Amino acid sequence: MSEPATTSVEPAAPPVNFDTHPSRYRHWRLGVAGAVATLTMDVNEEAGIRPGYRLKLNSYDLGVDIELYDALQRIRFEHPEVGAVILASAKERIFCSGANIFMLGLSSHAWKVNFCKFTNETRNGMEDSSTHSGIRFIAACNGTTAGGGYELALACDEIVLVDDRSSAVSLPEVPLLGVLPGTGGLTRLTDKRRVRRDLADVFCTTVEGVRGQRARDWALVDAIVKPQYFQGYVQQRALALAGLSERPKAAAGVALPAARSGSRSRTASTIASSTSGSTVQRSASN
Repeated sequence: MSEPATTSVEPAAPPVNFDTHPSRYRHWRLGVAGAVATLTMDVNEEAGIRPGYRLKLNSYDLGVDIELYDALQRIRFEHPEVGAVILASAKERIFCSGANIFMLGLSSHAWKVNFCKFTNETRNGMEDSSTHSGIRFIAACNGTTAGGGYELALACDEIVLVDDRSSAVSLPEVPLLGVLPGTGGLTRLTDKRRVRRDLADVFCTTVEGVRGQRARDWALVDAIVKPQYFQGYVQQRALALAGLSERPKAAAGVALPAARSGSRSRTASTIASSTSGSTVQRSASN
């Protein structure tokens, strides 16, 4: 009699903890100078939250956005003096190329859905901070701004694009893939920026994107600035936006505690991935 067949079961992936601290950031740098905070995106290619892909060209995965979410909360609660935030890039001629395509290819459907939900909530939080907390955001697009990278810029109050004859904004992330990013870009394009729908249709299907004066004329960006004046203009606009804020600059901030390494929050919502066996935990405390 033949022995019954056995199937091996892969061990479940470790849970994802959403607790972090600026001292442990691997993809962002947070700096505060008076009324202006600067969040600089400098994604570590080798530090994906899961194995199997590299985060090239300032592309992002869930780990990158967890740090962004944490930084935004710390600005909002720990720094009442801040009235404007600059989103910048440390990479030369690249702002952000959006969600990492190889990460999405390796992920289960459940992971992708919840990844998109989390990133969209983070961008909604930016807009909520602008509406209700007096924090304005400016995207300093120093280079290519594609897919989810442009969606991140769309969540800001102003978008400044460097006018270097090559940098462009686009919604398609890579040629021939046939998909558009799914964290609010199409809605914000027409409902928030009031881009004409015929222009939006062309823009959404133009892989190479739109640059320079055309991007400004189509209302895809708020300003185009030559490279030699770019940093100065962004700082000038950030200070002007901060001046509009009614946040209590002399008030004491509320310090958000640094989570202990390996700790588990007292209350967390868990989302189990039915295909990968991974579990995602999002802290609901503090």
